[in-house]
Amino acid sequence: MDFRIGGQLEVRRLGFGAMHLPTEAGPAREEAIAVVRRAVELGVTLIDTAHLYGGGANEELLASALYPYPAGLVITTKVGVARTGPGGEWRLDARPEILRDQVEQALRRLRVERIELLQLHRIDPETPLADQLGTLRELQTAGKVGLLGLSEVTVDELVRAREIVDVASVQNRYNVLDREHEPVLRACAEAGIAFLPWRPIAPIGGAAIGAIAVELGATAAQVSLAWLLARSPVILPIPGTGRIAHLEENLAAAELVLTPAQRRRLTGPDLAEIEACFADILSGRISRDAADRWAGRWLSDDFRHEIDLDEDQRWALDLLAGIDLPDWPGPGFLHSEDQIRGWRDEVRRRRG
Repeated sequence: MDFRIGGQLEVRRLGFGAMHLPTEAGPAREEAIAVVRRAVELGVTLIDTAHLYGGGANEELLASALYPYPAGLVITTKVGVARTGPGGEWRLDARPEILRDQVEQALRRLRVERIELLQLHRIDPETPLADQLGTLRELQTAGKVGLLGLSEVTVDELVRAREIVDVASVQNRYNVLDREHEPVLRACAEAGIAFLPWRPIAPIGGAAIGAIAVELGATAAQVSLAWLLARSPVILPIPGTGRIAHLEENLAAAELVLTPAQRRRLTGPDLAEIEACFADILSGRISRDAADRWAGRWLSDDFRHEIDLDEDQRWALDLLAGIDLPDWPGPGFLHSEDQIRGWRDEVRRRRG
């Protein structure tokens, strides 16, 4: 399973995120180096780091572990976050001089003449976007940067950015239980832009994940990653870990095949089905009491089969129960028409 980022960089679709690797001298750092080397041995060709991670120490660790780099390995880094002073707080700072300096530092730390994929860590609201991306384009023209990417952007920001530079990748938070950036993923898929979900492994929770893991003899983390790989061909998950055992477990997810029914259980209903469910509740076709009891999860599972809902309606309500909407009110929430409409609008917003 390969993907060609920007039509140029061919990488395996399951990469490695280096953010949490310890960098201070000692046994933990030595284990981190062993993890990175093992990742490459197992076929990882995309490793993600950033200036923010240890103030560059993470970049130095990768160079210590892997330099001279094997052919085909892509190390992507991010710039645009800086300290307010020695030991100060980190804040968004994508002024041109900061970006130039951080790129020069990254080149030295990684021991390379060119960063093949450079991502803007966040768009700085205090600096004109044209200045931020224009600076990165200048570095690209100078041969110090190959492809350009963005991180944690909206669809509107992606559209604006693409008017200034060619965007090869987007790195946003996304996993099976957190799909707020689904519209961004769709925009990337339509444009052939690589989508690198950070926090790709869903946090503990989600009955379907656990049940499917048992069915497949896999772990919940592997099911989360397998779902991402099946979700869209432009998705390149970058799970991170400081343990070799967890690394090997994560990478084994590339061989895990979910059935269409399992993918459906994990993905849940599409927006049209959710809209239909809300309409049925508002019209009275679905008893508000039944829907409330199902989605509120206060009725014992032993009795849920007695509730008069069809399979699609149950999927829709299960999604609502796990979507982490604001002000979860507990039993009785579906008895308020205003509450129903408010939640429907929130789901519409999140689903784009």
